[in-house]
Amino acid sequence: MAGPFAYRIEATQNAARAGVLTTPHGDVRTPVFMPVGTQATVKALSPAELQTCGCSIILANTYHLHLRPGEQTVEQAGGLHRFENWPRALLTDSGGYQVFSLRDISKITDDGVTFQSHIDGSAHFFSPESVMDIQHRLGADIIMAFDECPPSTADTSQIARAVDRTIAWAGRCRDAHARAAPLFGYPQALFGIVQGATDQSLRSRCARELSAMDLPGYAVGGLAVGEDIAAMYDTVAYTARLLPREKPRYLMGVGMPRNILECIERGVDMFDCVLPTRNGRNGCAFTWEGKINIRNARHAGDYDNGLSGRCSCYCCANFSRAYLRHLFMAGEILAIRLITLHNVHFFVELAETARARILDSTFDQWKSEVMIRLGARDAGPAEEST
Repeated sequence: MAGPFAYRIEATQNAARAGVLTTPHGDVRTPVFMPVGTQATVKALSPAELQTCGCSIILANTYHLHLRPGEQTVEQAGGLHRFENWPRALLTDSGGYQVFSLRDISKITDDGVTFQSHIDGSAHFFSPESVMDIQHRLGADIIMAFDECPPSTADTSQIARAVDRTIAWAGRCRDAHARAAPLFGYPQALFGIVQGATDQSLRSRCARELSAMDLPGYAVGGLAVGEDIAAMYDTVAYTARLLPREKPRYLMGVGMPRNILECIERGVDMFDCVLPTRNGRNGCAFTWEGKINIRNARHAGDYDNGLSGRCSCYCCANFSRAYLRHLFMAGEILAIRLITLHNVHFFVELAETARARILDSTFDQWKSEVMIRLGARDAGPAEEST
């Protein structure tokens, strides 16, 4: 990658990698967890709080921002960085997952997708070119190619058609992106998305065709949508091996802490998921010892412990489980904010600690120990972001 984008691998341990991704808004050390800020906000947290958690990059959603407030509004504000006052790196997804989740009220052709807004039912059309235009106006550092994400119930012929469109649309995105001048004084890096469900031959063809386009980075999409967890891990490992070694690899919408560790081991560099914020709003905290449901009555008298003795976040340093449970049971907004803050801090720290262990060649042993501590309380499927 030329100019303000570069990716440098600093160390490896088997397939696991530690690297640095340089962007116009700062370096991103990988492996990295990227909190999801669907509507130009990571729910319940301010940009300053995200920075105290160590976040170097966050996400925003093309579909949602196109519908509300509209890319023109964001462009007039000076781009997403100024609009949401976020000084570090930003990534926008293509909106493909959201559009195809509405396939019952969508019409898909080779030209693009006509769909209805989930807000007011109005009709909209996404093509590779229009998705590039929207993301150019939003101004994120990393933008994603428009792809077709087939449902988990799709048959082989349907998955093959989705792969065909994904490849063709990636080429159209590349060409539209090459024609566009930067709007905010810095270029944007276009990542391709490899589709193919759990079919290795289709994944191979998609990865081969996209790699030939020599894009700055690549994502593995279409997983964590209902497939068997072992099949997901096999597909991640297989696909990662097919992608260019010198380019960052992004696994979209995955997932639980144990999912992240397993996929770091298989060669993935970048992760996102809504679980830290969504679960935080439901009173579920992720810790190094597994998940905690703060609503559980056993926490009512726990005045001595925070969510985790191994965590240095503001929540754990200042508040007991008893107080957090009281806030949650009383319906206080502070409960959601504090638990979400803790969860984001934990996910970011999980990836940063994995990076440190790769650098000192102790990742395999450390991962085994963490997986034992997480145990059954972290068991559960990966989850696609929304």
